[in-house]
Amino acid sequence: MTEEQLSGQREKQSVAATSLAAAIGLTTFKIIVGISTGSLGILAEAAHSGLDLVAALLTFLAVRVSSRPADRTHLYGHGKYENFSALAETLLLLVTCAWIIWGATERIRFHKVDVEVTVWSFAVMLTSIGVDVSRSRVLASAARKYHSQALEADALHFETDVWSSAVVILGLVCVKLGEAFPRLSFLQEADAIAAIGVAVIVIFASLRLGMRTIHALLDAAPAGLQEQIIRTVESVPGVVDCHHVRLRYVGPRLFIDVHVLVNGDQTLRQAHDITDAIEQAVEQSIPDADIVVHPEPVQ
Repeated sequence: MTEEQLSGQREKQSVAATSLAAAIGLTTFKIIVGISTGSLGILAEAAHSGLDLVAALLTFLAVRVSSRPADRTHLYGHGKYENFSALAETLLLLVTCAWIIWGATERIRFHKVDVEVTVWSFAVMLTSIGVDVSRSRVLASAARKYHSQALEADALHFETDVWSSAVVILGLVCVKLGEAFPRLSFLQEADAIAAIGVAVIVIFASLRLGMRTIHALLDAAPAGLQEQIIRTVESVPGVVDCHHVRLRYVGPRLFIDVHVLVNGDQTLRQAHDITDAIEQAVEQSIPDADIVVHPEPVQ
């Protein structure tokens, strides 16, 4: 593993560890304030953050394991652990959304929940939003930089917390308005309705991420990538034809196998130089790709 790859793995692990620490802090803070104020809304948010804590732990472990080099049982490395972690986190998100929709429906149809609104109620939710916005941006940036689905899923979890926390704040504001103006008592159901809307949005985002994760686990090639590789290889001088292209993502890294036809009158050294040129051309087009070239002579 090169120094650049080692630096990238250290940065990914640092981002995942910070995310885990933030999840622990937020969950603890919400539990303390929820119990002290008797706010069911904040306690529900604490449970939501508990799921995020599990997701952050999965991400941290997946990023650490995926950095291990290839061995006799994992010849392509351990990058698939990131894809598996992203799928597990997506399922947790869907479970969370289903729980939110069920709880909101129960509140609207059958019984109302009395929420005690205090200064600490707003303080914990505003703190949660600040931390979640910061962590989701850092995680999303690292996910794009290193093509990590595990970090992308963790970023989606924190982004979901931003919206759900905003809904809780809306609910707290509606409760205060309902207390101040009896004619507006119906506003106490606004937080439940808004929660359902947020859950639906998160479900669609989770399904998109889940489909990409499943495609990666099933070794599905991204659309157009095979054609791009063929064009790149055939642009190298000395290459007559490029065929039998195979590729698969293992975590963030792409593994490529190509067969090329070269002039049969060339020496072994010349054919080797062409394969080096092919590898360099592909690496410029797709950074950090692992490519194997099989040259075949043609008259």
